Amino acid sequence: MPTPRSTSSPIPAPSTASSTIELNISGMTCASCAARVEKKLNKHDGVHAEVNYATEKATITGDTDALDADALIATVEKTGYGAELTPESTAAGTQAPQDAMAEAELDSLRRRLIVSAVLAVPVIALAMVPAWQFDYWGWVSLALTLPVVVWAGWPFHRATWQNLRHGSVTMDTLISLGTSSALVWSMVALFFGSAGDPGMRHGFDFTVSRGDGLSHIYLEVAAGVITFILLGRYFEKRSKRTAGSALRALLDLGASEVTVLRDGAETTININELTVGDEFVVRDGEKIATDGVIASGHSTIDTSMLSGESVPVEAGPDDAVAGATINVGGGKLVVQTTKVGKDTQLAQMAQMVEDAQSGKASAQRLADKISGVFVPIVIAVSLLTLIAWLLIDGDWAAAFTAAVAVLIIACPCALGLATPTALLVGTGRGAQMGVLIKGPEVLEHSRGIDRVILDKTGTVTTGVMELADVVTAEGFDRDEVVHLAGSLEHESEHPIGRAIARAATNQRADGTLSEVSDFESIRSAGVRGVVEGRRVAVGKPSLADNADLGALQQPFLSAQTQGHTALVVLVDGTPAAVLMVADQVKTTSAAAIQQFHELGIETMLLTGDNQAVAETVAAEVGIEHVRAEVMPEDKVAVIADYQDRGYKVAMVGDGINDAPALAQADLGMAMGTGTDVAMESADITLVRGDLRAATDAIRLSRRTLGTIKGNLFWAFAYNTAAIPLAALGLLNPMLAGAAMALSSVFVVSNSLRLRGFTSTAGAGVDATVRATV
Repeated sequence: MPTPRSTSSPIPAPSTASSTIELNISGMTCASCAARVEKKLNKHDGVHAEVNYATEKATITGDTDALDADALIATVEKTGYGAELTPESTAAGTQAPQDAMAEAELDSLRRRLIVSAVLAVPVIALAMVPAWQFDYWGWVSLALTLPVVVWAGWPFHRATWQNLRHGSVTMDTLISLGTSSALVWSMVALFFGSAGDPGMRHGFDFTVSRGDGLSHIYLEVAAGVITFILLGRYFEKRSKRTAGSALRALLDLGASEVTVLRDGAETTININELTVGDEFVVRDGEKIATDGVIASGHSTIDTSMLSGESVPVEAGPDDAVAGATINVGGGKLVVQTTKVGKDTQLAQMAQMVEDAQSGKASAQRLADKISGVFVPIVIAVSLLTLIAWLLIDGDWAAAFTAAVAVLIIACPCALGLATPTALLVGTGRGAQMGVLIKGPEVLEHSRGIDRVILDKTGTVTTGVMELADVVTAEGFDRDEVVHLAGSLEHESEHPIGRAIARAATNQRADGTLSEVSDFESIRSAGVRGVVEGRRVAVGKPSLADNADLGALQQPFLSAQTQGHTALVVLVDGTPAAVLMVADQVKTTSAAAIQQFHELGIETMLLTGDNQAVAETVAAEVGIEHVRAEVMPEDKVAVIADYQDRGYKVAMVGDGINDAPALAQADLGMAMGTGTDVAMESADITLVRGDLRAATDAIRLSRRTLGTIKGNLFWAFAYNTAAIPLAALGLLNPMLAGAAMALSSVFVVSNSLRLRGFTSTAGAGVDATVRATV
């Protein structure tokens, strides 16, 4: 139990009460939107607001009197975004309303993407293939493009207007201005120029020369850019949609109903009706409904959810138990409730996950970073072009042609492909190797990782208890002793007993075990019975009439020192053998640790197991640092401490108890052989359960991020180089179109190179993953 903090000075007089509220924010399209909302909220007196783009939430703390929810929501709405209070529940806060809002946004984005793709494909095909350009093809392209730009592209236009109202520009501004300019100028060319005349064709003329702006249309630019950018936004939104899944999965672990004792009778009630002081029944295999103290009964509790400890713990009267842990020992328990709702350990774990996700800095999209400088320059160049042409030439048509050409050429088709194509290829290649990457933010989080923290059970080790070694006394045969012990333990439901029974079954070709009579389970000691006419006991030395183990004493103590679970086998009252049961290290773990070190990443083992076990495992695989016997909140604290000291931390785990730490880490990686909660909390899921997949994930993430940066460079470099030609009036539409197409082809080809990425585990990984899934 935690002890109260002591103070060396009197407690100050109470001040104005402080409280916190949360708002769900909708309509944000980039990190600058979150910064704008945060700035407006912080203008309220007596409050401090933090807005997170990734979770789409605003956390506002301040004096109770200053926290006027209606006024804060009104401020957000005046800024151009939607807001509503985040509802609370008896646990960690329901996600349902926010999920509904996110799902509605995702559905709207999906519809816009599908419609724009269907309409844009023929527009692009007609513009790029002269042989398909029939009479009046430009008018058909206009009819197809209008819904794409006006309806499908409406979110970009709306965001541009909101940004301009607040004196800022983002990638939305570039998209809206470029596509609108292309559409408007194309309409002018069709209605007032010669572009709409019958027989008008866009041929391929690779020369740089003065062009007649009223004879060419740029509808493929408008339709293509909208479609490609929507594609990128859709994948981004879909990855963000899973942000609350870890919380839902955690809360789903709790029992929904509980059997309480009322007036001596058992009554089943909803978990929300349970109150402190109630007594409830937990039978074998059932979840413990909430935190409490055992009033009566003895059993074994699987506490791996909280501790990660692979061995269940025995519990009896007056022992504390936690909600969502499982009674696996066969005994019936009566538990007196001590905590309910938000006070339980399960709810606190869910809150830690949410706090870690909300506190994780959102990755600013690279395109937005560049556009913050690029867009104002383009607009300035366009205005200067217009003014310069009017001063030099005085020809309004030529001036507007050149000015609009600057805006058109500044809207890069390749930009829409730069991120989504690299993500599609990179994440697809990762999936083939058993590495599932959730979204673009993950790639930035992988950059600069210099410390990886590893859970033990199920991550470095198999997570399954196995018979590791057997030391027999003189006169006893190893196989015979294992057979006798395994036959006896086959009657037990304890995980250690199952490990011994499994070893006994595997050592015989027919896999048979002997019949057991007079079986008896002795609490906190072991089991005994009669096997093949011999009295057999397996468990602690206290089962023996004489606790002296003789020659087996040293192996027994040595096994305990190494952190193994040591059991004595007694045959007809005589110590016959010491069985050593342990969670086995995965055969690939040592190689994975070596690969981490080759990447310049330090390693640490962070586990709820005891110190001896942790040190033994760490020494076996080469892990540098060890912290053992820690609870979930301790894991979060260790990671936060390293982050405060400037480390970029990756966490690899598989259990429910790892979920808060996976969310807190800069990069969370969950073993696919672990729990759903861990996988929902993580940024990356390692399907094949091989720790070497973690090094593959970091290498692939860095490679994909590098590809995206290269794509963005070339997407912008083309436009930057072409802008002077447009400003000088030398924009040849077909040369520009060909260059745009070449830029897009380069981006796609560069992304496709990621398909050649290979796993450190060898060429057989792809087939192994396919067999796994």
